[in-house]
Amino acid sequence: MDNLTLTNSLLLVEGLKVTPQSSYPVFILLLLAYIFAMGCNIILIILISTQKNLHHPMHFLFCNLPLNDILGTTVMLPRLLQDILKEASERYITYVECVVQAYFAHIFAAACHYVLMIMAFDRYIAICNPLRYSSIMTNKMVITLSASAWGLAVLLVSIMLGLTIRLSRCRYKIENPFCDNASLFKLSCENVSVNNVFGLIYTVIFFTLSVGSIFITYFKIATVCITSKNKSLNSKAIKTCSTHLAVYLIMLVSGSTVIFLHRFPEYSDSRKLASIIVHIVPPGLNPLVYGLQTKEIREKMFKLVGRRNQVIANK
Repeated sequence: MDNLTLTNSLLLVEGLKVTPQSSYPVFILLLLAYIFAMGCNIILIILISTQKNLHHPMHFLFCNLPLNDILGTTVMLPRLLQDILKEASERYITYVECVVQAYFAHIFAAACHYVLMIMAFDRYIAICNPLRYSSIMTNKMVITLSASAWGLAVLLVSIMLGLTIRLSRCRYKIENPFCDNASLFKLSCENVSVNNVFGLIYTVIFFTLSVGSIFITYFKIATVCITSKNKSLNSKAIKTCSTHLAVYLIMLVSGSTVIFLHRFPEYSDSRKLASIIVHIVPPGLNPLVYGLQTKEIREKMFKLVGRRNQVIANK
């Protein structure tokens, strides 16, 4: 079986461990979560792209977040839903498909941080340099910031996965609910110290850059708010920054939990569950926290719902 599997480049994915009795309830729950996350994020993108009064740098930068959330849920949940309804011994995936899934799963994780970093930069300019905001946050700057966030994620993840796919494979079981970099290089019997060192360095730099930039940005914003006597400015800063920080903390806690539990093999089941939650909770909560707390988006959503209800009532 091992030789046949390896020859055909097939891998066996552990998937989500559920009992036969609970497989359908879990399937329905995850399906509803997927539909909810996709629906909310798609609605936000449509609203921002079609409503002219939402065509501002802040909202265009925010569009990167629902796009990334759609990527994060789609790369993992449909496959997981499919595997739930299969026997554990029938959850096969090709090596190429596994690499693609791992690649985009890590793109999702990295882009979350970089997108929120450029959004924090936008809020810094808007609050600390309001008179220069329109001259700094031009369409070109928005495109440059967005391209930088995605480009950096693609570059670093490509290096990380490149170090993994160079390895030969002597195992065929992915001991995880879905494919990721760690699961892939654990398939090899070669020395993976290079992968571990790069992963450790990458994680340290990644979190230092992310947390450091967010902390510095909001420290400067807080300093401006404290020294300023403009109540309108302070109120606006609190509303927009608290929303952004809430989204950031949701993402940071979810991702950090998975990385932390990786260091403790005895909690592998908890880590696997946490890795699934990362692809469900932030994509589902981000549209609610950010979209509904942003006045312009909230008003547009309520107007559209009101029009829809009026049309239904007239019928």
